[in-house]
Amino acid sequence: MRVAEADILIIPGYKGSPEDHWQTRWENRLSTARRVPQAEWSKPVREDWTRVVADAVNESTRPVVLVAHSLGVATAIQAIPQFQKRVAGAFLVAPPDVENDAIRPRHLMTFGPYPRDPLPFPSVVIASRNDVFSSFDAAEDIAGAWGSLFVDAGEAGHINADSGHGPWPEGLLTFGQFMSRLTVSS
Repeated sequence: MRVAEADILIIPGYKGSPEDHWQTRWENRLSTARRVPQAEWSKPVREDWTRVVADAVNESTRPVVLVAHSLGVATAIQAIPQFQKRVAGAFLVAPPDVENDAIRPRHLMTFGPYPRDPLPFPSVVIASRNDVFSSFDAAEDIAGAWGSLFVDAGEAGHINADSGHGPWPEGLLTFGQFMSRLTVSS
């Protein structure tokens, strides 16, 4: 699948994705990408956030590819039961451990637990070995439950601008490879 054939939905996490974040850069670079806006980026409410994501999927006119980061991953996963349109694939980066009460901020837990059924579409999970919002083992475990291709990003922090992943060319290359394996009828 080519970018022009898909509605690429950028789903940021807690506090959104600032200008120097890879998601914002991709949104500006990919012709069919658009951000799924949340009313309250710093006060996430699971029901509100999942409804907004589901609405974006259901209003799409082309096959949908989700590009989620951090709490955006949890939001996208929890929104799946509300999808009325088929999703072609999901690129899921730095999923937080929504069941670990030692991780702050605590509101992450309101987005858990994750369902452990295989996802109904192809997916990639990219995780770091030193992400403060999830252990590597927790990310690998949930990727396995979802049937996702799992990519070890090494010691990459939270894979955001603060950890040096503004442009993130390796991520864009991986995304391009993922897109090339999707079909329009996925």
